[in-house]
Amino acid sequence: MSRKKIGLIGGGQIGSILALLIAQKELGDVVILDRPELSDPMKGKALDMMALRPHGGYDVNLSGSGDYADLEGADVLVITAGLPRKPGMTRDDLLQTNLGIIGNVAEQVKKYCPNAFVIITTNPLDAMVYAFYKLSGLPMERVIGMAGALDSGRFEAFVAMETGLSVEDVSALVLGGHGPTMIPLVRTATVGGVPLDALLSKEKIDAIAERTREAGTEVVKLLGNGSAYNSPAASACEMVEAYLRDKKRVISSAAYCQGEYGVDGYFMGVPCVIGAGGMERVIEFELNAEERAMFDKTFEAVKATVAETGL
Repeated sequence: MSRKKIGLIGGGQIGSILALLIAQKELGDVVILDRPELSDPMKGKALDMMALRPHGGYDVNLSGSGDYADLEGADVLVITAGLPRKPGMTRDDLLQTNLGIIGNVAEQVKKYCPNAFVIITTNPLDAMVYAFYKLSGLPMERVIGMAGALDSGRFEAFVAMETGLSVEDVSALVLGGHGPTMIPLVRTATVGGVPLDALLSKEKIDAIAERTREAGTEVVKLLGNGSAYNSPAASACEMVEAYLRDKKRVISSAAYCQGEYGVDGYFMGVPCVIGAGGMERVIEFELNAEERAMFDKTFEAVKATVAETGL
């Protein structure tokens, strides 16, 4: 059986780390693509990783390119292309610039990879996924945004850091838009099955929730030039693996909703099943009154950003 083909559109820090993670998991052969003038640097990155393979026994091929034709027939695409945030910028500040980039990518994907499962990480995430969906014409089950996986992972990391317990035992979920209105769902968070409020005070839990909402901004401020890349790459890799290995993982993602949680015709951060069928279904459960109010607020924020795309 031939190996799967994975295209990474955008060979910056997220794309580079993601290529390495995919190689280490032997998920498939990787093409790292960026602008034509960056073709040689992409080839250099790929060649460097090819030389790394003997040290871990990774039997995959990696190549770099500046030509979308080299992505033809890809099974999965991860779009990381776009302007990253800088200190003082919000995700929404990137909208018009990144909308132009996503529009060009959608055109090329429609031409060369119309059957791929597409994962988007470009900010402002919820609006960029919506724009790609509208412009590419791909079916809703094959377009998804990587946000909830990252935000939930950050939530889990902060819980583990605060409790001093293994991150492996922490389970937590973040819903809503990828921004300051996101909802770290405290009620369902557990460590080894133990409810979070049995381990931490309300004040500490509230502080963790707020840090989760601002985690991306915290990293941007500390880096001084650029945004997070290791954790977004790991989150995207998790989604790629769920699709290619038909794992039926329940991962919070920006998924197209058709009435779930009162959302119809928009991409929202909700728990969904990712398997060989792509985004196979949204899992809906009842929110309490406080959570419902927060969800309505985050949905309004997403709708406002989507409206700015003009699509």
